Amino acid sequence: MPTFAYTARAQSGELKSATMDAQSRDDVIAQLRRQRLTLVKIEDDAKKKPKTSGSIKRRDVVIFTRQLSTMINSGLPLVQALDILAKQTESKPLAATTRAVVSDVESGNTLADAMRRYPKAFDDLYVNMVAAGEAGGILDVILGRLASFIEKNDALVRKVKGAMIYPGVILSVAAIAVTTLLIFVIPVFQNMFSSAGLALPLPTRIVIGASYVLIHYGLLIGIALAGVFYGFTRYHATPEGKLRVDQFLLKVPILGDVIRKSAVSRFTRTLGTLISSGVSILEGLEITAKTAGNRVVQDAIMASRSSIAGGDTISGPLQKSSVFPPMVISMISVGEQTGGLDEMLSKIADFYDEEVDAAVTGLLSAMEPLMIVFLGVIVGGMVVAMYLPIFNMINAVQ
Repeated sequence: MPTFAYTARAQSGELKSATMDAQSRDDVIAQLRRQRLTLVKIEDDAKKKPKTSGSIKRRDVVIFTRQLSTMINSGLPLVQALDILAKQTESKPLAATTRAVVSDVESGNTLADAMRRYPKAFDDLYVNMVAAGEAGGILDVILGRLASFIEKNDALVRKVKGAMIYPGVILSVAAIAVTTLLIFVIPVFQNMFSSAGLALPLPTRIVIGASYVLIHYGLLIGIALAGVFYGFTRYHATPEGKLRVDQFLLKVPILGDVIRKSAVSRFTRTLGTLISSGVSILEGLEITAKTAGNRVVQDAIMASRSSIAGGDTISGPLQKSSVFPPMVISMISVGEQTGGLDEMLSKIADFYDEEVDAAVTGLLSAMEPLMIVFLGVIVGGMVVAMYLPIFNMINAVQ
């Protein structure tokens, strides 16, 4: 069923802008008449959204947010500030989105309601903080906090992803080297040994066997691996599968420590920013759970939300999850008791940002020698296995 965006005037003269699901424009007009509203403007919601190609980078959103905060703080009207940003941004998708937001705001929507229609640029956290800033009359302050939050959160994500690049590159190089040796180099040695009639040692027979399997059954192996990957992806997409995988990742030595600390940092910074911006704690916990990035952490946050709704504390369910360290639980508990939860959460986030740095450094330090040894054993072992018969032949001649 199509969605229509409309602006209508009530009998009191007040303008009301919203969206409505209906079969046609005539149905929308009929429903508005029954509500004693006079139609001012109506538009197909799907057609109104910007049609752009390409994704919107978080860095562009940060610049947009900080510049909008500065202009509003300087006394520039909201629509004029948005119009300036739409013209000067280098990101075409963001420029198109901003122009659509300008149109919505001019139609009588709040900035938060206008941004809510474009989740690729403005997520739930962003929209709710903007709504809180508009309600409290401190939109410029909230936008400044938002820009800082996005910058710190992106820096944290880059650190964790950066830790995965090195082992990924090493494993890729190892896979290419091994495949090349097995397909192109080992058969040459095999033909040489066959013509010489040499008795081959066990390591050499294993490598030649692996080469034979890869050459003759490589396609089947590739299809099987693709099937396993597809099956794992489908399983991971299920609630139970994601929970099991995330539980396993938290238990992996060193890597699990990085994931846990980054999850704690993201949770505390997100919730602290939301609460300090005037978002209710229940709504803040729900938004934070969606951005947790780990199902175990998400379940713990939602359990805390249920605990708060029932009149209890946040810290109890977080402690039961076994994800959050005792220090974090204690500091959150103190923040709840003293009424300074947002400030306490920000302090925890600052501390764990540094902990993530140290954990990533430790992960890379442990990975480097392990990857070098792994690459040396695999490639070097194959080379030695193929030269063993030659060494045996030389010893026999002597």
